[in-house]
Amino acid sequence: MASGRKGSSRLKDDSRSRASQGRTNRTERARGAAAVPTNIDSQLRIRVMVGLFILFALLVAGRLGYLALVVGPANAEKAAETRTVSADLPAKRGTIYDRNGIVLATSVDATTIYCNPSEVTDVSGEAQKIASVLGGSASDYTDALTASDTSFAYIYRKADTSVGDQVKALGLDGIYFLDDTKRIYPCGQTAGQVVGMCDVDGNGLSGLELYYDDILKGHDGSLEAERGANGYPIAGGLYQEQAAQDGEDIVVSIDVEMQAYLEQRLTQCVGDIEGKNGNAILYDGSTGEIIAMASTPYLDPNDRTHVQSGATELSSISSAFEPGSIFKTASMSAVLESGIMTPDSTVYCPAHLQADEYYISDAESRDDETMSLTHILEVSSNVGMSLTAKQLGARPLYNALVRYNLDKKTGVDYPGESSGYCANPDTWSTVQFYNISFGQGIDVTPMQITRFYGALTDNGVEQTPHFLISKPQTGEVATYDTDQVIQNTSVIPELTTMLKGVVSEGTGKAAQISGFTPAGKTGTAEYAGDDGKYVSNMYNISFVGYLPNTSSNLVCFVGVTDVPGDRITTPAFKDIMTFAINHYRITPQ
Repeated sequence: MASGRKGSSRLKDDSRSRASQGRTNRTERARGAAAVPTNIDSQLRIRVMVGLFILFALLVAGRLGYLALVVGPANAEKAAETRTVSADLPAKRGTIYDRNGIVLATSVDATTIYCNPSEVTDVSGEAQKIASVLGGSASDYTDALTASDTSFAYIYRKADTSVGDQVKALGLDGIYFLDDTKRIYPCGQTAGQVVGMCDVDGNGLSGLELYYDDILKGHDGSLEAERGANGYPIAGGLYQEQAAQDGEDIVVSIDVEMQAYLEQRLTQCVGDIEGKNGNAILYDGSTGEIIAMASTPYLDPNDRTHVQSGATELSSISSAFEPGSIFKTASMSAVLESGIMTPDSTVYCPAHLQADEYYISDAESRDDETMSLTHILEVSSNVGMSLTAKQLGARPLYNALVRYNLDKKTGVDYPGESSGYCANPDTWSTVQFYNISFGQGIDVTPMQITRFYGALTDNGVEQTPHFLISKPQTGEVATYDTDQVIQNTSVIPELTTMLKGVVSEGTGKAAQISGFTPAGKTGTAEYAGDDGKYVSNMYNISFVGYLPNTSSNLVCFVGVTDVPGDRITTPAFKDIMTFAINHYRITPQ
């Protein structure tokens, strides 16, 4: 039985052994089955990590590219702006010469003083030292020295170079200097209105400086100063970006010596006859050149502290006025050209002429009388001129005045020219027609009427009045239009003889010049006040004339406004023309 139990035990052990082996085999099979998915996950994780790395690298590269290509230049530009200061490099403005080569306006070396406020170490002390050289008080310079958010602020622009050198010698922190130019006017007040002036940047403000600004100014360049983060200059950081192109010189028709005398005599004339303002012209009727021109008050372009109203313009060009009897010459020319009357033709002239509900009379009381056209002009009869014009008619008179260019601008090369005014004859009443014939109710400029008288010296040809003669650097000589305004030139000697009679026998006797026979016409015109009515016993007076049968075609106009009572400007004409005779050695022909 024992052996039977042992056998049974072995069977049990074998069974357990087979069972254990089965479990082991199943475990190994299970483990083998689980090993395959574990390897796949590892590979996937690796691939994901690599992909994420690549994506990250691409993002970083993209960001770097964005910073380098997009943000970088903008930031670099901003950074450059913070360390770079730009300033204009002014072109040297062209010189203006008178007809004889005398300098009227020129640009000279100057020094512009500026500061970098971040470098200023002692605001109060530096301001005091600067004021001791430049003038004024220390407070005048404090704002510039303490300016924020900038590394450039002007201290003083266009100082004399000697003054700039004095400031340099102070050795102040943060103070720097630029070579510059400034405009000066060597003749001062003489021809100041004609020449005009510029602003601190060199731009024309008035006169020829304004009219010929594009020619004179040239083209500014630019200058840049590059500085480091501490505000101090970077070596080699000062560089010129664009060179300035200097302006051209011009030669103008003004004769400084003649101009100086004309201004002096005009001032005397205004004072002598107690007028408000005056203007005078000396004009060459054969060339259109304006030899001298002025109107009060005068302008000194070197002194900007006392510029009076009206000083920056020439009223001879810019202000139209009712010319009065100097206009009768144009009306008489129209009558003579028509051929309906001659200088010897006569007109019955009552003491008073009714026109609509008004009466026209002469300046001097007289009885009824018959006058020749020559005598009408000599004594400046308003009644006689009205009745003479009536023979011509309103429309023919108007057409002649238009042909004489008395209704339009002359084209003179000066800013602000007025065109004057003449109403359409279809609207004229009888009294208006008569008034226009003797220079009331019509507006012209002194330059317009002077140009017409110039045509009498040049066989009926009107020249374009002008100042510019040439541009010496290029050799260009200016040319201008002409206009044959008096078509029947045979009347010019007749009209000139009549105007000689005005001086020798009539209202212009004070214009007589020994050895010469001037021809001209006086003018006395009423003017309207603020209420639109003519001011009582106050007049604008004038004289315009020339020297026929001489070596000169000069025409001179002298006018004064707001004159009380009966006064004349003929003595001023006489003196100006006498000066011209001696100055230009004018001789009778």
